[in-house]
Amino acid sequence: MHLEFRSPGRQIPANSSTPAAAPADSPPATGCFFRVASVRPLRGEPPDARATDPKEQSMPRSLRSLALVVSAGVLATFSAQVPAGAATESMVSVVHGIPGQPVDVYVNGKKTLDNFQPASVAGPLSLAAGSYDVALTKPGEPVSSALLENKTLAVPGGKNLSLVAHLDTAAKPALTAFVNDTGRTAPGKARVVVRHTAAAPAVDVRAAGKPVFTGLTNPNEVMADLPAGVVNADVTLAGTATVVLGPKDLDLAAGTATIVYAIGSADAKTLALAAQTIKNLGSAPSSMPTGSGGLATDEVAGGWSLLAAGGVLLALLGTALLVRRRPDPTSR
Repeated sequence: MHLEFRSPGRQIPANSSTPAAAPADSPPATGCFFRVASVRPLRGEPPDARATDPKEQSMPRSLRSLALVVSAGVLATFSAQVPAGAATESMVSVVHGIPGQPVDVYVNGKKTLDNFQPASVAGPLSLAAGSYDVALTKPGEPVSSALLENKTLAVPGGKNLSLVAHLDTAAKPALTAFVNDTGRTAPGKARVVVRHTAAAPAVDVRAAGKPVFTGLTNPNEVMADLPAGVVNADVTLAGTATVVLGPKDLDLAAGTATIVYAIGSADAKTLALAAQTIKNLGSAPSSMPTGSGGLATDEVAGGWSLLAAGGVLLALLGTALLVRRRPDPTSR
């Protein structure tokens, strides 16, 4: 039997250990292909009589036809189940970090949140990649009377975002978008993210009285993957032991991201914490991790179920084929 291994720009015969040189302008290899040039019986082995048996030729052909029909049907159904724009959509959560003022939230002129309370987290909402007009108004008031508006908020494709309404360093309302890290966590680990979105000076974040993050300023963030468990945390003025927030027990569950926001104003004595949780980071997700809001769809999961069912059918057909082709000992 002669085997030939092929990849773009490279050719390695099976009996050679030295690859032929690729042309200088060849593209990088993207796959490997196998070609069976010929198959001969081992020395002394009689030819396979099944190759000339009409029954053995007709049965596999019918099974193969059925397998192709099942494959085509499953793949077509799976393709229909996956939204065409799924890869370009992002999951967007909204965090209200402006103290003392409930708001309505509008996206492109349409109200998406009603009477949204301070220190609350809502969403996620699925948005296609693009530019959006996001406005916050007092409850019941029109967009033309917006308290805060960003007419060109850029939403990238395929991301998990948190849009935070908060106070800047001058205590003025601002909108800041953060991209959430939804990469997988190691077994037994949890991700903790701290975001400074308060009208306050630089701060340190401590765990069990020891600084973990130092010199954090508005509107920045820090993060780390830590052992899962309960962590007692507080926030101090940078370089001091003066506690401005906390202490607070954070229950860091394995495979999750806990995002803590410092919100409010130090001068107005309205500093507070808001928290957001993103789940399903510790195992391979069946869809994009969405956080604690819950507007996810079951369409993608349904498609995978159909594909799995088709795989089982094909496996059964393959088993039937092998059984049918197994030689009958009494026929020899």
